[in-house]
Amino acid sequence: MIPNITPKANPGTELVVGKFGEFAAAHAGPAWLAPLRQAGLASFADQGFPTLQDEDWRFTNVAPVARLNFQPAGRVVVNGAESKAIADSVFASLTGHRLVFVNGFFCPQLSQVKAVAAGVRMESLAAALAQDSGLLAQHLGKYAHTAQNTFAALNQAFFADGAFIYVPPGVEVAEPVQLLYISSAKHAGEAILPRNLVLAGANSKLTVVESYLSTGDAPYFTNAVTEILAGDNSRVEHVKLQDEAPGAFHIATIAGEFGRTSNVNIHSFALGARLSRNNIRVKLAGEGLECILNGLYLTRHEQLADHHMIVEHAQPHCASHEYFNGILDDKSRGVFHGRIYVHPIAQKTDAKQTNKNLLLSDQACADTKPQLEIYADDVKCTHGATIGQLNAESIFYLRSRGMSEDTARRMLIHAFAGEIIERIQCEPARAVIDKLVWDRLEANPHLLCKES
Repeated sequence: MIPNITPKANPGTELVVGKFGEFAAAHAGPAWLAPLRQAGLASFADQGFPTLQDEDWRFTNVAPVARLNFQPAGRVVVNGAESKAIADSVFASLTGHRLVFVNGFFCPQLSQVKAVAAGVRMESLAAALAQDSGLLAQHLGKYAHTAQNTFAALNQAFFADGAFIYVPPGVEVAEPVQLLYISSAKHAGEAILPRNLVLAGANSKLTVVESYLSTGDAPYFTNAVTEILAGDNSRVEHVKLQDEAPGAFHIATIAGEFGRTSNVNIHSFALGARLSRNNIRVKLAGEGLECILNGLYLTRHEQLADHHMIVEHAQPHCASHEYFNGILDDKSRGVFHGRIYVHPIAQKTDAKQTNKNLLLSDQACADTKPQLEIYADDVKCTHGATIGQLNAESIFYLRSRGMSEDTARRMLIHAFAGEIIERIQCEPARAVIDKLVWDRLEANPHLLCKES
């Protein structure tokens, strides 16, 4: 049954809502999924696409996304382009398990899952929904809330596939699990809406590397959602790389809930797309846990990269640390919005938030908005932000030690990016990201000469 929904008077919203009937008919799924989809559609219709008048979006204009001729992407016949994209990427050298998705749909012929411990599941979300959806019904849509997140609502209504990872209590997955999303969109407005659900049981250990690449340059739209549940005393690391086509639009939600004494690291690297936004919201739901949110964005030309984060301290004795650096060139823009919310019960909270932006051009721009909202009285919370160009005194110091100006600039810029990369705990994933960022920086003429 398709709900009777009146879309908000907002450009593009009516077109999207009008596509739902055909989509829902083609992706029925288990009985409990239909109400979840309908709730997502109703939430999206009520909110519409955000505008610059919305406080959380006042630095990021998504009007170009709203103007797209929205059409959920379908399955495609995989050809050599996707294999070549993998072979040419730094991920070809990443060891471990690999689940590949093309236009958001699982591609078994490009994937490889090695032998794993009994009970571990690494599979297509669509297949899991079709075969045994009981576990998914308990968790899907429980962490990525649609209220005040219209793009999460849109994904909830229209997702067709994605990854499902389940690690039972007490099990360690030694090698990283790679989720590789390749877009082969050929038409403007094609929408790729993957949904990932990651469940790590108590005392388990897991590393997930989620990446987005493309084989074409059409102005397509990726709208991804990843939900993460980390059980008590688990160790979870999530590394996300966005390196989409220059004309693409990428909006993603990472939502998590973490248990007592767990340790969770979430890293975001934004290199591609014309416009990208990562909405990260995590709830520290158990006592004594530690969470690190860590990210780097490299922008050129007229790119815009936006990170919007909310860390909710819901229990005492928890620590959260946010570190985000941006290197911006040409007329590009970087946006950082970080909010730490401390509940009255969350005494002994230790929360830190840092955003640093390095401008390689006089026309580059950074907007930063760190926030603290504290309702407990025994806490340690700090935040800070910087925006500027390379420090002339630092360059002078290095030159006084015998380095050329080019070498000094290269060293300082790489160190600025390196302090984010070195926080990745999984060594193979860290090496892959380090090589990619190094190569991308070295290809930038402003790395050496500011006037270039």
